[in-house]
Amino acid sequence: MISELPLDQVRTLLAVVDEGTFDAAAGALHVTPSAVSQRVKALEQRTGRVLLLRTKPVRTTESGEVVVRFARQLARLERDARAELGMSGAGEPTRVTVAVNADSLATWFLGALTRVPRDLRVCFELRREDEDHTAALLREGLVMAAVTSSPDAVPGCSVRVLGRMRYLPVANPEFRETWLAGPLPDALSEAPVVTFDRLDDFQDTFVRRLRHGQGAASAVRHLVPTSEGFVQSVAAGLGWGMVPELQAAPLLDAGRLVNFAPERPVDVPLYWQQWKLDSPALAAMASAVMETATAALRG
Repeated sequence: MISELPLDQVRTLLAVVDEGTFDAAAGALHVTPSAVSQRVKALEQRTGRVLLLRTKPVRTTESGEVVVRFARQLARLERDARAELGMSGAGEPTRVTVAVNADSLATWFLGALTRVPRDLRVCFELRREDEDHTAALLREGLVMAAVTSSPDAVPGCSVRVLGRMRYLPVANPEFRETWLAGPLPDALSEAPVVTFDRLDDFQDTFVRRLRHGQGAASAVRHLVPTSEGFVQSVAAGLGWGMVPELQAAPLLDAGRLVNFAPERPVDVPLYWQQWKLDSPALAAMASAVMETATAALRG
C-alpha cells in the first residue's frame, strides 16, 4: 500500500521525475547518484512494479504516476501542516497548480481567482490544456485540480459538476453571405473554417452532425491557438467557427457576428476535479470556482 512506502524513497522518486535525471536529482537532494538509484530500485522492488523508464529525461510508467501523485500530495500536506504549526517557512505563499481549458480561461475562470481570500496568500500556477486532456495532468500528478470534460474521477480525486459551456456556430455577416448562402451542410464543407490547432475537431464534429455522420469541415482552415485570437479571426471574416456564447454575445449584439444555425447550439459539460486533500488553499479555490461557474455557465 502507498501508506507503507518509505517516504525517503517516495521523495527521491519525485526528485528524479522533477529534475529529469538521476544525477540531477542527486544534486538537488545532496546525495550521491548511487544513493538515488538504490532508493528508486528499492521502491520498485517494494511495489513490484517498474516506476521509471530510464530515458533522458526519465519518464514515469502508469504505476510511477500513482507514486508521483502521492508524493506531490504528501508535499502539499506537509507544507500545510508546517504553516499551521508556525514552523519556519510558514510565511511562504501556497502555490496551487490548476489545468484549465483556453475558453474557460478567456471567459469565466479568472473571475474565480479573484474570489479566493487574499489572506490565504495563494499563488496560482495555471496550465492551459484542452478540457479533454486536463484530466491527464491530474493523473500524472502535475496539477492539483483541473477543469475537465470528464465526469469520471481520476484516482485520488473528487469531481463536481460546474455546468455547461454553450458554443454557437457563428460567422462574420459578409462571410455568411459569401460562403453560407446555400444548403448549410454542403456550404460548410467548402467554406473556410477557423480551428484552435491541429487537434481541434470541434468544427468537424459540428459538420458531421449536420451531414448525418459524413464528411468534415473544409480543408481550407486557419489555425489560431488562442481563444481571443480565435474569436477575432471569425469576426474578421477569415472563416466560421464554434465560439463560446460568453464571447459571442457582445459581438452578436453589435452585428459583428451572426449565428447561422441558431437551432443548433452545442453544449459542453464541464467538471471540477481536485485532489482529495484537506488543504485550506485548495478548498478555498474550489469554493470560488464553483460559485463563479454557477453564475457564468448554463446549468
